[in-house]
Amino acid sequence: MASYHLSVKTIKRSAGRSATAAAAYRSASVIECDREGRMHDYTAKRGVEACFILAPTDAPSWAQDRAALWNAAEARETRSNSVTAREWELALPSELSDAARIDITRAFAAQLVERYGVAADVAIHAPHREGDQRNHHAHILTTTRVLSAEGLTDKTRVLDAASTGGPEIEAMRGVWADLQNHALELAGQEGRVDHRSLEVQREEALSLGDVLKAEELDREPELKLGPAANAIERRAQLVAEAEGREYEPLTQRGARVHAVRQAKAMFAEMRERLDLAREAYAEAREEGHGPVSAGLAALRAAAGRQAKEMDPDEIKERLARSAGRGLGEAQEVIEGQGALRDIRGRLSAVLARETAAERSQAKAKQHELDDERERQRRAELERQRQRDRDLGWEL
Repeated sequence: MASYHLSVKTIKRSAGRSATAAAAYRSASVIECDREGRMHDYTAKRGVEACFILAPTDAPSWAQDRAALWNAAEARETRSNSVTAREWELALPSELSDAARIDITRAFAAQLVERYGVAADVAIHAPHREGDQRNHHAHILTTTRVLSAEGLTDKTRVLDAASTGGPEIEAMRGVWADLQNHALELAGQEGRVDHRSLEVQREEALSLGDVLKAEELDREPELKLGPAANAIERRAQLVAEAEGREYEPLTQRGARVHAVRQAKAMFAEMRERLDLAREAYAEAREEGHGPVSAGLAALRAAAGRQAKEMDPDEIKERLARSAGRGLGEAQEVIEGQGALRDIRGRLSAVLARETAAERSQAKAKQHELDDERERQRRAELERQRQRDRDLGWEL
């Protein structure tokens, strides 16, 4: 399932960092830093799938030389606390091909170049060997000054100022979400990403009446494992697969992340089953079946194809098992953390609310029909009285 991540960081000289070292590491190349008088050689680094530089059309030719570009960025700043580069870190959809991931990253970098007039040094990385194999990601280093024919000129203050930096980054977060979703659609993938906060997404789901989606979004943002914990959990997964047993997280953070992922998968399964049940119920009612018969058809559809030969009690038991599967461990791990609640109870509550909402809508429609009939009756009486007046029959 595609997930969204975009973060923006700065390369600060006061933190002992340099743009030349950052560029060399991310591109797995070698750059001699003129300011530091040292060589940054990361050619032994593995996992860099693609790297390239984008610059404004009027930029000098040396901007395409990684060493020249970042040495110029270092030389342009004179203070000991200068910010010499800005880094945009992006998660790339694992559902896309390598070529598609490169295309959308290039398109996003081009937007940065056009919007801010900077140079963008792009490096696309494959997942770490011992990490999550879906973790395709990209690093985009941009200059903190506008790059023109004269070289590096004015600072990009629109990204530095507190009043404008936040809105600008939020706008670019939206651009990145749109690029991913368009690529996912072209690739025939159903998953989509959303750059907005969980709270905003939940409020929208509630306003649209999608109660199950709102319940799914009523959780804490997913934790990040970090390199060390990720390596430990990856090895545990490989060992479990080799021994033919179920994977059990070894670290506390890994257990929390695993539980949240299980919960998300369970919600996705419940949504699919609920949609099947709704369709089966509607079809049965259209065919003239009563509510009870249609309800059993919905239960069979939700339980799966094998349910055709089951009796109603067995179907209900199967659904209960499906809704509750794998919850025990998840709740033990993150109960009290606000990341997961009892899914069975919440699904029942969702269905109850939907039923109540349908009844309320039916009542409202009936009231509208009654009001319309009353208006028509009164209008007819008034027309009759008018005819009587015209004929002189009114007393």
